[in-house]
Amino acid sequence: MNGLFDDLLQPLGDKQRDALVSAWAALEYGSEPASEAALPALRDAALRHLLDQMLHRTGRTLVHAGAYLWTTGYRDDIAAELVAKGWGILPPLERAALILVLIHSVAIPRAEGRLVGDDWQSPHPTTPTRLRKLSQVHGQRRLSDALQWLRAAGLVRAVRGSDPETAGASYVLGPALRRLTPAARQRLQENLILAVGPDTALATAIMVRRSLARPQK
Repeated sequence: MNGLFDDLLQPLGDKQRDALVSAWAALEYGSEPASEAALPALRDAALRHLLDQMLHRTGRTLVHAGAYLWTTGYRDDIAAELVAKGWGILPPLERAALILVLIHSVAIPRAEGRLVGDDWQSPHPTTPTRLRKLSQVHGQRRLSDALQWLRAAGLVRAVRGSDPETAGASYVLGPALRRLTPAARQRLQENLILAVGPDTALATAIMVRRSLARPQK
């Protein structure tokens, strides 16, 4: 790690040092969240604090991804800098395809009471056919290419549905969405509200709160 974490690791014993390095690598390079049961550095509060300090130095942070599950993501301040520089922004078609999967696999089932909890995971996949039918994204090849790009990036995941309507290639949100910090998750959810119901009282409250939080010039 090129000495980046030497001052944090050197005072530790070999066992603690190995636990931290193993956890750092597993969280940063694993495609799915890691369990506390598999990584001692996540179970120990002191080691977990040191791990978060290691991540902080590379612009990353620990993200709680469920009961005893952890992953990593960009710190909110770093994410804001990257976006300001135009980095990491999805092309329009891929962005539209991702939002469509989010709406049809998470937002609609949750609104209908078929999905509980505040999580990106969903047992309700959606198909490219349904996405084309219920959206303005035209062209089978264009949508298929966008979904394949999102799948390669870990933003959507291909699953096989149990009923005839979703028995073919179906999609739910991928593990990369679980790397969002709570603040980033809230922004995405609020942006979805602003997009689908800009004239609602909730959208107005969001816009007012954002305007008050904006630095005064």
